Amino acid sequence: MASQLIENKLKLLPEKPGCYLMKDVNGAVIYVGKSKNLKNRVRSYFKSTQVGRRAELVKNIADYDIIVVGSDKEAFLLEITLIKKYQPYYNVALKNGTGYPYIEITNERDPQTKLTSIVRKDKGYYFGPYPNVYAAQATLKFIQKVFPLRHCTGYTGRPCLYYHMGQCLGACWRQVPQAEYAAQIKKIKKFLNGDIQEIKKSLTEKMVQASANLEFERAAEIRDQIKYIEETVEKQKIISNDSTQRDIFNYYADRSWISIQVFFLRQAKLLRRESHMFPLTDETDPEDEFMSFIAQFYGQKNRVKPKEVLVPQGLDNASLSAAIGLAVRSPQRGLKADLMKMAKDNAKLKLDDKFRLLELGNRKTKGAQEEIFQALGLKYGPFIESFDHSHIQGADPVSALVVFKDGEPYKTGYRKYKLKGEIEHQNAADEVGNTREVVRRRYSRLLKEHKRLPDLILMDGGQIQVEACEDVLRNELNLDIPVAGMVKDDKHRTNHLLYGDPFNGQPFKLIPMDPKSEGFYLMTRIQDEVHRFAITFHRQTHAKNSLVSRLDSIKGIGPKTRTKLLREFGSLKKIKEASIEDLRQAGLTLPQAQAVKISL
Repeated sequence: MASQLIENKLKLLPEKPGCYLMKDVNGAVIYVGKSKNLKNRVRSYFKSTQVGRRAELVKNIADYDIIVVGSDKEAFLLEITLIKKYQPYYNVALKNGTGYPYIEITNERDPQTKLTSIVRKDKGYYFGPYPNVYAAQATLKFIQKVFPLRHCTGYTGRPCLYYHMGQCLGACWRQVPQAEYAAQIKKIKKFLNGDIQEIKKSLTEKMVQASANLEFERAAEIRDQIKYIEETVEKQKIISNDSTQRDIFNYYADRSWISIQVFFLRQAKLLRRESHMFPLTDETDPEDEFMSFIAQFYGQKNRVKPKEVLVPQGLDNASLSAAIGLAVRSPQRGLKADLMKMAKDNAKLKLDDKFRLLELGNRKTKGAQEEIFQALGLKYGPFIESFDHSHIQGADPVSALVVFKDGEPYKTGYRKYKLKGEIEHQNAADEVGNTREVVRRRYSRLLKEHKRLPDLILMDGGQIQVEACEDVLRNELNLDIPVAGMVKDDKHRTNHLLYGDPFNGQPFKLIPMDPKSEGFYLMTRIQDEVHRFAITFHRQTHAKNSLVSRLDSIKGIGPKTRTKLLREFGSLKKIKEASIEDLRQAGLTLPQAQAVKISL
């Protein structure tokens, strides 16, 4: 089951392409994935039944992060980079693989076009990588047909089959002029850089003509060819042919907060990103804070500096450049401007998510507590206290108190009470006695120490416990604190609040809570928490008392010796496992150690 944090974050996912990074409890990235629609994909992990390795992955997800990009292709390419960077445990396919292919124009006397997965420093021209390998293969075949270079193994003294098919310039039988190659290479580069309008227009006309001639298979082939060309040469920002090392900064400010995104471009790839958010003072200008952040960013120890820093327009680039000792530029168009926009979009997404998570959290906490007060017809107050008792057939009775502040556990206010005297029978009078004692002790102390009283008391029980609590508050302590009971049905499920004020002529009545409401969820949570706290405390008390009674029954073991054993070993099991020598080292005499071993 997803945590409350993840449940809240799932509601904020955008319906945009991007990558998601699943993290474990230590914050380590354990899986990287990509999707055309982040909302649908990420939700599927937690809202669908998983099996096998994927179920194991979901079980270990404590949090996740997302990076929004401009297209599905960019998501593909970013996914490769992130997997190679983080080497996530649950990623297999791309962790150690060669990645996606490039189309290469080779640097030879008679150049050719081919697919390769390795980019070498050989002065060849490389385009890609291309996530859709099949589309890349189809596009390469199209290039070899329309813009032929060399398609054979080289000079053989006679024209090859490809030359007769128009897919080779004839290096197999003649010396092709360099100018002829250069003209073709220029066309190929123009095509692979995205100038495909003329080609698409020509192919579309051929597709329409084939369809008109009832050559539907031929028309379908041309349609697929257009699709593959679009997929292969689609412009993308994640990877380019410009290998300059750059850091890209952008920000988004709202509601006195600023969100900053830093993209790190290395080897023409978006290698990683950082997110930073912090509040602004009323006097602080977001641009000044942003520039100050960049200056401090490069002032950190061991920070590797790039060749160039990109920032949004409108800043004092000259001053910033002088402060950090790097070239600072503000792109206005093209790939760099697109990356700048992507950084701003992610900064806005991060800050919007923060505010929306806070709003969701308030609805589930403070808003839920407001529902309880409204159901009782009371003015809202931030503090709710709740009691529960625990004992085993009257032995070792204890009470526990939990405090909730604005719908969240306020654990510094939790208290434990050992009740005085053992009860003989578990009946209504015993519950009344326990309630009266713990309420008296709790609130008489708060009055004595002049501490804040709660705005509402919730008793884990029905009318008997509520009346006992109200009697002590009003008749003994002269306090007017509202008291309600959390009532369970015959299946032991909480379903109503019991509330009334008989001292002022208002009889008790059952107040139903909508089982789908946040107020109902909070009431159940309070009841479960106080019950857990009481049971845990009782188990500890009972175990300790059982150990004390067992030790008291051993001849020759008095209170001082018993204290030595408890301090040294802490439990009956460890005392049983201890040797006589261990017992003697704890301060027992030989006869005492022997008596303990025999008795236990």
